[in-house]
Amino acid sequence: MGLENIGPPELIVIILIGLFIFGPDKLPKAISDGVRMLRQLRNMARNATGDLSRELGTTVELEDLNPKTFLRKHLLSEDDEQALRKPFQDLVGEARGIAESVKADAQGIADNVQSTTTKTAPKPKAIQASYDDVT
Repeated sequence: MGLENIGPPELIVIILIGLFIFGPDKLPKAISDGVRMLRQLRNMARNATGDLSRELGTTVELEDLNPKTFLRKHLLSEDDEQALRKPFQDLVGEARGIAESVKADAQGIADNVQSTTTKTAPKPKAIQASYDDVT
């Protein structure tokens, strides 16, 4: 976790905002306090996941703190997970099949309308505009 998502323009804007809010005298102290606070938060998160891992008897990562991920990884077996996913996968497959058939029908209708229109529509005659028509 770092600053990989912040580009140079964003960093410049952040520094300018910091200068306006804290002023040039207090900005370095504010930055160091912010960095110290981030380090403390990371240490607290590591300690919390370590304590949780010890209590549960399994390894817990920060990503596992999402309830869905935690349940999937630590409480459900692969067979249970497949049993839960099977009905939804079947529904998604049916919906995709229906969508493809509707798309094919609509494309066929559009092709028929287009071919009928091009065969029966008379070609427009060329119109000659003269100088008198324009003025």
